[in-house]
Amino acid sequence: MARPVRVVVLGAGSWGTTVAGLAAHNTPTLLWARNSDTADEINNEHRNSRYLGDRPLPDSMRSTAEIVEAAHEADVLVVGVPSHAVRSTLAQIANEVRAWVPVLSLAKGLEPGTRLRPTEVIAECLPGHPVGLLAGPNIAREIVDGLAAASVVATQDVRVATALQPLFASAVFRVYRNTDVLGCELGGVLKNIVAIASGMADGLDVGDNTRAMVLARGLAEMTRLGEAMGANPRTFAGLTGVGDLIATCMSPSSRNRRVGEYIARGMTVDEAVAKLGQVAEGVKTAPTVMELARDYNVEMPIAAEVEAVVAGRQTPEGAYRGLRKVAAGGEHEVA
Repeated sequence: MARPVRVVVLGAGSWGTTVAGLAAHNTPTLLWARNSDTADEINNEHRNSRYLGDRPLPDSMRSTAEIVEAAHEADVLVVGVPSHAVRSTLAQIANEVRAWVPVLSLAKGLEPGTRLRPTEVIAECLPGHPVGLLAGPNIAREIVDGLAAASVVATQDVRVATALQPLFASAVFRVYRNTDVLGCELGGVLKNIVAIASGMADGLDVGDNTRAMVLARGLAEMTRLGEAMGANPRTFAGLTGVGDLIATCMSPSSRNRRVGEYIARGMTVDEAVAKLGQVAEGVKTAPTVMELARDYNVEMPIAAEVEAVVAGRQTPEGAYRGLRKVAAGGEHEVA
């Protein structure tokens, strides 16, 4: 009888823990937590109170604070740390992961300085491994509560994706596959910036019509930049594009939306991030996305206003006044 595939997830935040819980229902799963107290709580009490409150985790899911131990166990490695920490985390185990072990990213940001996507950072740190991502409109707490959701495994190798799908799927969590890694990954990066704009709309009470306009035009910006960079524009009409965008912009649990709301209600960016107590990738990513927009000569007025607010050059009120100044052309044109 074949030994079951062992999944190892690096990062015990809300989404990393949730993905580990999904996998634990299907196969032996180990979650690496940076904090030993978190690992102990998961092992002994089957919960991660900091990120998921009192929600129960599978009894079969194990946790460790020893990253080398985790790396040695992996048949499939899932990287669930924030995008700015991917390289430093993987540097600790670059020589510890067995050859050809597939690696999936959960991160939705860009590496500061290099502007590399998380899968590109992983490929540099762990050369020779099949690399992809797991992404979609996934609010962690809802999934732990057993509400229906769906995600996408994106890899360039369909055989790898097909083998990975059942490791994370359940009766209420559907896992699709896609070979457009670039498009799927960019959707997760770019929607966070639109979510900050959506949160600012909530904080300013500008109305649902205005917020709907921001979401729709934000999706157009995401698609334009993605297509300019070589992604399939159809990807942005799927789960990792408009699906993730809707969830992140509308959910009260969305970290980036909440940061935008806090800022619009008078907090500084630092105060908003401190109140959140978790990483809001859009704050760190906005300047890098605007660099990409300039490099690829793509107009992104919503992202530009969000970046100006995050950098302290603009107020949320000024950002929305700025968006009203953008002249309207054909709907499928730039602005």
